Amino acid sequence: MFSVYRTSVCSIASTASRRVYHNSLRNLKASVDRPAESAAAKVASETVTKEASSSWAKENPFLFQLGVATVKTSAADLVAQMVAERKSLEEVDWKRNAIFVVFGFAYLGGFQYWLMVTKYRQWFPTMDRFAKLPFADKLKDTAGILDAAKMVLFDITVHLPLIYFPTYYTVKEFVGGHSWNPIDWIQDGVGKYCTNAKEDLSAMIKLWGPSDCIQFVLPVHIRLPFRHVVSFFWTAYVSFTRGAIEDDATPKITESIETN
Repeated sequence: MFSVYRTSVCSIASTASRRVYHNSLRNLKASVDRPAESAAAKVASETVTKEASSSWAKENPFLFQLGVATVKTSAADLVAQMVAERKSLEEVDWKRNAIFVVFGFAYLGGFQYWLMVTKYRQWFPTMDRFAKLPFADKLKDTAGILDAAKMVLFDITVHLPLIYFPTYYTVKEFVGGHSWNPIDWIQDGVGKYCTNAKEDLSAMIKLWGPSDCIQFVLPVHIRLPFRHVVSFFWTAYVSFTRGAIEDDATPKITESIETN
């Protein structure tokens, strides 16, 4: 009788031990898997967010670069005023900042997109095909390389000196001048550009020559955002050195240009 009792007790104890052991294993496995699953879910969520952002920029290239151009141009001037010139927020020259906002939105974000995407696509037929190629294949595409070189030459010999600079100086006269006559804006703006042309064009070639060589081999939807990022630093520099609105009561100062 005692042996039967002992056998029953041992059997029950053994069964209980096995259940405790298996339950412990399941709990341990669950505790290990949950952080892994959580981390995987987090990575997946971040990946989806990044892909959605990238997809939106690719599907809406005009709006994306327009926002970048406008915000970048204003921010660069604010950095110059508040960091380099050490102005407080109350001392910020908002009229001067308005020059950069207007120009960044209308010209850098608007006109440049029309020129460098819409018109370049018509003038340089290999643009889209060349932009999609891997870099190694680009090096073998003679026609694409020639069209990219033409884009660079057009930018630094036609667009920047003959369109961009006169437009910027005219916009500056529109925002900061005292005349309401558009002819005066153009005459005064072009006159100041002629005065500073040597310095402006020298700086333009040094910066935008190398930058264009990179820009015009990038995918089309990130070309202008890349251009805007490069110009952020130049805009801040020019805003600090040349950006102030002239006052009739103070001597005239040499003006230059934020590059695009």
